Amino acid sequence: MNEELIFCPLGGSGEIGMNMNLFAYGKPDNQKWIIVDIGVTFADDAIPGVDLIYPDPGFIIDKKEDLLGIVLTHAHEDHIGAIAHIWPKLKCKIYATPFTSVLITEKFKEKKIDISNFLKIVELNSTINLKPFKIEFVTLTHSILEPNGLRIETPAGNILHTGDWKCDPDPLIGENINAKRLKQIGDEGVLTMICDSTNVFSAGRAGSELDVRKNMLKVVERLKKRIIITSFASNVARMETAFYCAEKTGREISLVGRSMHRIYKAAKQCGYLNKVIEPIDSRDAKNISRNKIIYLCTGSQGEPMGAMKRISNNIHPDVFVEKDDAVIFSSKIIPGNEKKLYKLHNELVQQGVEVISEDSEFIHVSGHPNREDLRDMYNWIKPKSVIPVHGEHRHMLEHISFAKEMQVPYPVKVENGDIIRIFPGEKPEIFDKAPNGKIYLDGNIPVEEDAQSIKERKNISANGFLEATILITSKGNIYKKTLLTFRGLPIYEKEEFSFGLEEKIEKTLKSFSLNNKKQEENMIDALKITCRKFTKEKTGKKPITNINLVRI
Repeated sequence: MNEELIFCPLGGSGEIGMNMNLFAYGKPDNQKWIIVDIGVTFADDAIPGVDLIYPDPGFIIDKKEDLLGIVLTHAHEDHIGAIAHIWPKLKCKIYATPFTSVLITEKFKEKKIDISNFLKIVELNSTINLKPFKIEFVTLTHSILEPNGLRIETPAGNILHTGDWKCDPDPLIGENINAKRLKQIGDEGVLTMICDSTNVFSAGRAGSELDVRKNMLKVVERLKKRIIITSFASNVARMETAFYCAEKTGREISLVGRSMHRIYKAAKQCGYLNKVIEPIDSRDAKNISRNKIIYLCTGSQGEPMGAMKRISNNIHPDVFVEKDDAVIFSSKIIPGNEKKLYKLHNELVQQGVEVISEDSEFIHVSGHPNREDLRDMYNWIKPKSVIPVHGEHRHMLEHISFAKEMQVPYPVKVENGDIIRIFPGEKPEIFDKAPNGKIYLDGNIPVEEDAQSIKERKNISANGFLEATILITSKGNIYKKTLLTFRGLPIYEKEEFSFGLEEKIEKTLKSFSLNNKKQEENMIDALKITCRKFTKEKTGKKPITNINLVRI
């Protein structure tokens, strides 16, 4: 049977975030695999108690003997955040450029895993050989240092996997997009381009970090009191802009938030941020005049434990805001975060703080390609086919339409788990489905989407919890009265509720023999029904109910 070139997304297709893509080459019974990116997404309030979600890696774990390595395009959490959770089940080589390597090393250190024998640092614009794959890292521009597209050369032909990118003529920090090499790659021939879809609905161009810097300086120059800038810590160009504005306006700068310090340290370690002023400790910044300090902090999305939220709530140990201070939200509002972020804006405004965001000033540009950026990439690469990824279904469907507009013969819409045969054949085709899904990090335990712990917590959050403890004497009588515990139920007359429920419980118990242990299971089920029915009548809620029969 002929050799095949296969692509299979396990995450990031049909959603924004949680990117994980597989490539394979070889005969169907002897294929070698690589993983490109291995990211997370962040849970919302609909999944209480869960912070991180990542793709179910079971499909590739089953093939780990044929896995050549993990190749990382860049260091955003939606591309590297799951690596320390999944890698121990794979124990394969990891390939990344220097900045990304520093950040993933820190992730493994937190888990007390020494990755040094497996991590292979790849220099910018260089090539690694993982036969039958030859993978070239091509420098692009994005909202983080060292973003790479991957030219994946195989015996069947070439693929360009763009990763996350944009066309930024003035990225300020890091290298410019390697347009010359991208044009050469197009001239060499590309079977399929796997391409970012995030901003496919946005006309024009994504914009430049230089333009943000120019306008940010104008905004900072007019502000007279304390200034707090909150942004994604990973955007080192934006971080450098904050330092630049501080220096130009005669202010000191202080970093606030663990991620901000971590990214600053990683950037310095890799040779970036060498010409900026030294930040001062936030404890020392308290002694500086309000008109002489800028704080750069985390929490730009209104995260409950982010530095910006803690500052707004006046619970941060070192940083606070007062009337006439200003907070600059130099970031995009991520879909789904609107409610908590606008709540944060309103809390600040109520305190007399001026809130500046992308709604009112040009202080942010996206890291993803708008339609004109996409047009450039298509003209450079001239792919035979396109597989849109990194988008919700509506993004990818619009991207298909755009690809057709760009005269691409064979655009293909996929979703997580689709197994696509790129070669052989005239065009890519979906021919099978891989097991796929999501893993929730519940505390520090990975669980499946339908885990009982998740179901119960959702149920408790919606309906509350009720527990009845019944003490039974050796003669089979109820000792004193039932002990009731309830949480999360809208009960205002607790004594009246408890008395009524106790009566119902006693009535149910009379229909059973308390000395007959064989009947206990049926008795407990009947008591649960009684408790839930009574509570539903009184409160409209059907709580999770636990019955304890204790013999004394």
